[in-house]
Amino acid sequence: MRKNNPNKIYLLLFILMSFFVKAQNNLDEVLPFDEFLAYVKKYHPIVKQANLVINQSEAQLMSARGGFDPKIEVDYNRKKFKNIEYYDKLNASFKIPTWYGIELKANFEDNQGDYLNPEATLPEDGLYSAGISFSVAQGFLINKRMADIKQAKLFINQAKADRDIQVNNILYEAALTYFNWLRAYNESLVFQDFLKNAETRFKAVKQNVVLGESAAIDSVEARITVYDRSLNYEKTKVKLMKFRLELSNFLWIKDVPVELQETIIPDINTETLINQTLSISEFNIDNFNIEKHPKLQSLDYKYQSLNIERRLKSNMLLPKIDLQYNFLSETPDVVSSFNTSAYKSGVTMSFPLFVRKERGQLKLTKLKMQDINLEMSSVKISVGNKIKALQYELESFVVQNSVTTKMVSDYEVLVQAEERKFNIGESSLFLVNSRESKLIDIKLKAIELQNKYFSTKALLFNKLAVNPNL
Repeated sequence: MRKNNPNKIYLLLFILMSFFVKAQNNLDEVLPFDEFLAYVKKYHPIVKQANLVINQSEAQLMSARGGFDPKIEVDYNRKKFKNIEYYDKLNASFKIPTWYGIELKANFEDNQGDYLNPEATLPEDGLYSAGISFSVAQGFLINKRMADIKQAKLFINQAKADRDIQVNNILYEAALTYFNWLRAYNESLVFQDFLKNAETRFKAVKQNVVLGESAAIDSVEARITVYDRSLNYEKTKVKLMKFRLELSNFLWIKDVPVELQETIIPDINTETLINQTLSISEFNIDNFNIEKHPKLQSLDYKYQSLNIERRLKSNMLLPKIDLQYNFLSETPDVVSSFNTSAYKSGVTMSFPLFVRKERGQLKLTKLKMQDINLEMSSVKISVGNKIKALQYELESFVVQNSVTTKMVSDYEVLVQAEERKFNIGESSLFLVNSRESKLIDIKLKAIELQNKYFSTKALLFNKLAVNPNL
């Protein structure tokens, strides 16, 4: 019985392992369109930056609400010179601002000293007061604090609309890059397949020349075809690498950029995913409401904010009249001690004679509102017409794709027929290559048309400013 040579066994295992590793490395992994956009929306820095706008608007609202926060104020003054205590004055107050320019106030005063102003003389245990101050003209129906809160709430809604537009733009750019990558990949498959055909045909012709069944010039023509197909294939590989790198610009995982490997390929069945991924599958031009467009919503919130500013500026034309009334008491723990027999009241009034500053600011605000109105009208017309045009263009692409598909099928029949005639000697290599070149051209046109079709869908998605749930 012959013994196995261990060296041969090891060599066989090495060959098998090498083949297995090579086969594993040749496996391609598909990156679907919807998964790609989901990564972009979740991790891309510009998308995260867009979300920061909402955080900023929420912080502004918190800041505006701070205008209604209760406040504690303490005013303490003391003067002592040459062992003489001139005065020792304490004034502590607690204020609660409310909505309509009304402010509730509790106060404690304690003044001592040898040289106090007589009107500052108080009971030995100090004096307590509780009262109210408010504006009866300017600042009553609307004031700066009220306007700030209303505008901050509108700014949150405006920020969300602007965020949707910004996210949509980055997803649109990412989608176009993916479609270009898919186009380059499909073109590379076309040239790869026809390069194999040319190489197979060249080997057959070369063998026939050796056998004397074909002229030597046929092998030259077959070799030129191989060179031409090989050159085109190399060009598409460069284009594919270019778009793969461009696609990598959109891929981030937890703030770390990701570079696509050569083994990653696009999904050739992307057409079935586009409408659902871009949330345009249910779009109907007849039921489209332009008023819900994020751009118009953003402008509308801006207009409402300016309208609040207009009301505030109009209110500034009124005289400023502030009233205050405070009940006084030495014993604040006794509620009945606060009565109308002991009080402190006052009125403050001011009014500029020409109010030119206020009138100028009001006029500027009204002009800004007119500008927003004009912009909204322009956006309605332009966006509406662009969406209609895109809808008609998409319908046309459906017809064009159908015709192109039939043309590709017919050209394939012609090529197959010419190859059969060539194999039985009834045709020439020139005619086969000519038929095949026409087939390559129509396939490339079909790929280009598909790319335009997909890009138009992405453009519709962009004009609708959709923020899809990915």
